[in-house]
Amino acid sequence: MANPLLIFFLFTLSLAPPYSAAAPPPPAAACKSTPHRELCLSILSASNSDNYAKFSVKQCLQHSRKLSDSIADFAAKQELLMSYSETAALDDCRQLQELSAAYLELIAVELKSAAANLSEALACRLQTLLSAVVTNHQTCYDGLVEVGSALAAPLGDAAAVYSVSLGLVTHAFSRKGPRPSGAVAAELDWARYPTSDLFETIHLGKKGRIVEELWEQGIHVNATVTVSPYGGANFTSINDAVASAPNNSAVEDGYFVIYAKQGYYQEYVVVPRHKKNIMLVGDGINATVITGNRSVVDGWTTFNSATFIVYGERFVAMGISFENTAGPEKHQAVAVRNSADISSFYRCSIAGYQDTLYAHSMRQFYRECDISGTVDFIFGNAAAVFQSCNLYGRAGLPNQKVAFTAQGRSDPNQNTGISIQNCTVTAAAAPSPAESYLGRPWKQYSRTVYMESYIGELINPVGWLEWNGTAGLDTLYYGEYRNYGPRADTAMRVKWPGYTVMNATEALDFTVFNFTMGETWLPSTNIPFHGGLVVSP
Repeated sequence: MANPLLIFFLFTLSLAPPYSAAAPPPPAAACKSTPHRELCLSILSASNSDNYAKFSVKQCLQHSRKLSDSIADFAAKQELLMSYSETAALDDCRQLQELSAAYLELIAVELKSAAANLSEALACRLQTLLSAVVTNHQTCYDGLVEVGSALAAPLGDAAAVYSVSLGLVTHAFSRKGPRPSGAVAAELDWARYPTSDLFETIHLGKKGRIVEELWEQGIHVNATVTVSPYGGANFTSINDAVASAPNNSAVEDGYFVIYAKQGYYQEYVVVPRHKKNIMLVGDGINATVITGNRSVVDGWTTFNSATFIVYGERFVAMGISFENTAGPEKHQAVAVRNSADISSFYRCSIAGYQDTLYAHSMRQFYRECDISGTVDFIFGNAAAVFQSCNLYGRAGLPNQKVAFTAQGRSDPNQNTGISIQNCTVTAAAAPSPAESYLGRPWKQYSRTVYMESYIGELINPVGWLEWNGTAGLDTLYYGEYRNYGPRADTAMRVKWPGYTVMNATEALDFTVFNFTMGETWLPSTNIPFHGGLVVSP
């Protein structure tokens, strides 16, 4: 049992401002924080302010608005000449630009009102938002390149502007000291929270007491609605239930609970950015199923092929199956795309083939989930932690190699990556995939770690697969720590400069406590989690 005085002490520490703005360095020193030093110097040369972070964000906002205008102008002039694929890619870019503009405006407001000292939570949030802006732009650019759009080249240069701002904001505040770890992180494990089974508690809702039971578990509930595709509920569509939720609700308003009863929901669900604090609860894996079959082969972009899309922060899903049934021959076909900050999936199934789970951006947590697929089936550029999940490699096309992950970190200042902890990595039901690997580097600074997990015999002894020759092999970060099972031996692993067998200190960097600051937001969900390592070093 955790010491209550220690918990109170840790909570008090969390309120302290560990980031303080030091005296501004000269531009040449500040620009060492970004890979684009010449552009950084050029941007700062136009500044009459010594607050480089605020100035750079203002420049990003101006640039973002110009990009939106460029996309609109190009679409208007080329409308009759564009292919369907190019039109779809431009639509993705419009969505992403709107999202980035909203993030940048939020960052500007936060920086304007911030005192000399930033709380650690706020500093992490700002880095997360700017990391997402860089990811959004990269997603737009990738889509345009894929369809050969003439707009790709001018948009390509814009990535550097966002990267400069990310570097300046990330390094503008110096941390007074490292976050406590080890024994302290262990105190933040779920053991200090009520031990009753939340999922079983939710099911009591079928007896008409869902709100009362959630309140008794310490979960603040605003309202509850029910959904069934067969009638007899408030709604027959999950999208209609989402639309009924209040807009832009605050944390203190509590969760808007959507109870999706057992059944097949053949709809493409979107939880918009302004629909926050939604808790979607089902009757369990294979009981409540949200299903679709959009794919790239059938004309959808990867970004918009998803069966389920979520943007609204503080989203929680429990006891739901999400699937894309397009099949391996349809190539990219996403089941879930998650762009929601501090979002959680608990005891859910996410099933597909290529590109099953698009952990696109922001901070995410997955606990006791079943995730299955073939090529790059967990991919994206979120800061995502997977705990106690079952990851299943499926057989795809003949002789097709399976990569469990394809992490897309494109900038060294992004606080993103995939952390797989205490999970099971194995094959789905027969037939087994031909060749399987833990992951491959989608982008230059790809970052993925496996910790304290079971590595099944389907994994090739070398562990990891190249994406394109030697690209990214010296800048990626791939790590393994205290895994077990028939393919956990690291003796035959790749010899890439970016690969490492981690020690305990390095592994702690990728825990819930250090990687996502999950101890500041997961307790409100009552989902179990380990704050630190499962086994103390």
